[in-house]
Amino acid sequence: MATALWVRTIRRHRMDRQVTVPCDRFDPQDALIEACHQLDISVPLWLDKHERDWEEFGQTRFLPDSFMDHVSFERLEIEFIDPDAKKKRSNDPRNG
Repeated sequence: MATALWVRTIRRHRMDRQVTVPCDRFDPQDALIEACHQLDISVPLWLDKHERDWEEFGQTRFLPDSFMDHVSFERLEIEFIDPDAKKKRSNDPRNG
């Protein structure tokens, strides 16, 4: 299975709409543009904060002030999905 970008809009603390598009881990902006097109929303501004969150966590959030147009949701969340990645295991000794 290929890597993907999971994009979802959050309204009233619940997922409102979602879409998954193919994505390269090191170039998420093309996938974000495609996802926004499919959701029929404008593309948010990609700021340094979003870049840092993406590099460190593989996900980021966009609030309404990140958009040039008015949006009807509380936030847009994007997350990188790699089904082949191994889950990181905690170093906690209680995990055996």
